[in-house]
Amino acid sequence: MTGRHQNRLARIAELVPPRARVLDLGCGNGALLALLRDQRQCTGYGIEIDDTHVLECVQRGVNVIQRNLEDGLSIFDDGSFDVVLQLDSLQNLRNTEAMLRETARVGRIGIVSFPNFAHWPHRLSVLRGRMPVSKSLPYQWYDTPNIRVTTFKDFDALARQNGLRVLESFGLDPQGDEVRRWPNLRASTAIFKFEKKA
Repeated sequence: MTGRHQNRLARIAELVPPRARVLDLGCGNGALLALLRDQRQCTGYGIEIDDTHVLECVQRGVNVIQRNLEDGLSIFDDGSFDVVLQLDSLQNLRNTEAMLRETARVGRIGIVSFPNFAHWPHRLSVLRGRMPVSKSLPYQWYDTPNIRVTTFKDFDALARQNGLRVLESFGLDPQGDEVRRWPNLRASTAIFKFEKKA
C-alpha cells in the first residue's frame, strides 16, 4: 500500500466515530473496513461485486456482501448504519442520485470521495484538447470505468438538491495531503461528509 493511499485511508478513518456501525459501498479489498475495525473498533459490512476483492475481504476477516450497487440498498432498513462510506465508487454508477439518497436513508452520516475533475492539471489537460489522465483519473477516456466526472461545486449542489446537509468537505492533493483552501482547484480528490436534513 502506497504512502498516499495510507494517508487517504487514515484521513477518512478519522471522519468515522469510534465504535460506529459502518457500511462501505464498493469496499474494494476491505482495507478501510479492516483499519476501522482494528483502530476504531467499528463493525459493519462491505459491499463489493468483484470476485477477487471479495476474496481479499474474506482473507482480511471483513464482512462482505457480493452485490451490484446498481441494485440499490433495499436489503437494509432505514437507519441501519451510523456511517455509510462511498469512496471512489459514485462516479461508476449509472443512477448516482438514487444511490446518494439510499446512502442517506440507510445511514445517519454519509461520506463520499471522488476524483475532482476541476483539479488544475485536469483543467489544463482539457484546455490542451485532451481528457486528463492522472493518479486520481488513471484511465484513458476509452477504457475508464467512470461513467461520469464531477467537481466539488457540482457535488455540493447535488447534495443540497437531495435534501442533504454537508457537514464537512475538503480535498486531498496527489500525495494524499489535506487541502482546505481552494479545494476545487487544488485537490485531486474530493471528500464530503453529510447527513440528511431533519
